[in-house]
Amino acid sequence: MKILLVRPPRIKQAVTLGEMMFCEPLGLQCIYKILKEQHRVEILDLMVQGEDFHKKFKEFNPDMVGITSLCIDVDNVLKLAREVKVLNPKVITFVGGTQAYLSPESFFTQHVDHVFKFTTTDNLKKLMELLSKGEMGPIEGVCSRVLDFEGAEAKGRNEYMVPDRNSTKKYRSYYSYLGYKPCAIMQTSLGCSKSCDFCLRWRIEGAREEDIDLQLIINQLKEIEEPSVMICDNDFLNNEERLEKFCDLLEREGITKNFICYGSVHSVLSHPHTISRLKDNGLKAVLVGYETFKNEELENYRKKSTVEDNIKASEILKQLGIDVWASFMLHPDWDLEDFKSLKKYVKKLRPEISTFSPLTPFPNLPMYKKYEERLIYNPMEYEAWSFGKVTIKPSKMSLRRYYFELLRFVLYVNVRMNSTSYMIKRFGVGTVFRMGRGSFGVVKTYLNLMFKA
Repeated sequence: MKILLVRPPRIKQAVTLGEMMFCEPLGLQCIYKILKEQHRVEILDLMVQGEDFHKKFKEFNPDMVGITSLCIDVDNVLKLAREVKVLNPKVITFVGGTQAYLSPESFFTQHVDHVFKFTTTDNLKKLMELLSKGEMGPIEGVCSRVLDFEGAEAKGRNEYMVPDRNSTKKYRSYYSYLGYKPCAIMQTSLGCSKSCDFCLRWRIEGAREEDIDLQLIINQLKEIEEPSVMICDNDFLNNEERLEKFCDLLEREGITKNFICYGSVHSVLSHPHTISRLKDNGLKAVLVGYETFKNEELENYRKKSTVEDNIKASEILKQLGIDVWASFMLHPDWDLEDFKSLKKYVKKLRPEISTFSPLTPFPNLPMYKKYEERLIYNPMEYEAWSFGKVTIKPSKMSLRRYYFELLRFVLYVNVRMNSTSYMIKRFGVGTVFRMGRGSFGVVKTYLNLMFKA
């Protein structure tokens, strides 16, 4: 069969960092690698400007169309599925991705034939086998329209798969991570034992780390052509012994890359000497979730660190010469003094780059119940759940004033804290211009939200 795998286009109204973080579609590349054994498969990345779904559909004339999804993508996914059925009702449509795992019922419509709540080699191949025979029966992790979408309650997790990066060869020059472009993305471990209350990923991947064999990771690195690699593990710095072995393998194989990774404060404090060795082997920046300046909030978030720990970790990373890309969450119960305190705290931490998001109680997670009576949007307003919009009604000020304070903080971060000289020196003028354009888009969006509030 001919199978077209599609990533939906960006949502123009959503508050995202798309201009700064444009990652390759890792999940689709993994599916591609499995399906290409017996089928003709192509990937269409509609996040790349200039790509046209109708044109590609007519040229390729697929038998199946698979679409990946985040929560904010639901409307676009359903629109694409409808278009497929209009163009050719015989084409089989299937949907997977984060939203399909968390809320598979989002896609239970007449235009979607199969929804992968979770994806494994076995259930992918099983579906293809049954379709080739003109049959259909229950498949673990797959909800099928002809079976009334039964199986939504099935328990399971996405299998770790090795992506085929050649499947996106024509797009690879577009993929970037903040200032690093082109930049590949890879995962070396699933799950996270930190289990922060607001986090989606450990609920999808599991509450303990499942490390992938490092030789398999090294083999992938050998094939990656990009000079920079974002390691998207929940906490790549978690396992000291594994990091030492990783450095051993990098040195033995002579692999040189610019590495960026997520790392917890706890990990930075636990083994700075190993992180120093990792820096010698290419670690350029660590994304650290400092989240807040209040210990009470850190405790409520189930962060296993304190405000004082955050400061110590920032000092260690500064001493090691590793850039810190810090993230913060803006709480809906903050008052004006809290926003001022956050600015002082960010100044004390001195990260090279700071990003933020309003606290978002994602639908179907425990935090959602806690704030349900104060929610501004309902779960069906999918584009609102981008982790950029204010979704909880503020308690200490009006929504408009909250957006005003949020916007002031955005401008403070981008003008005063995110050092232009650092970014020009590290990434060059062209990249800084691209990132500035993205920041301007975020500011413009927040202005619109403020005036509409």
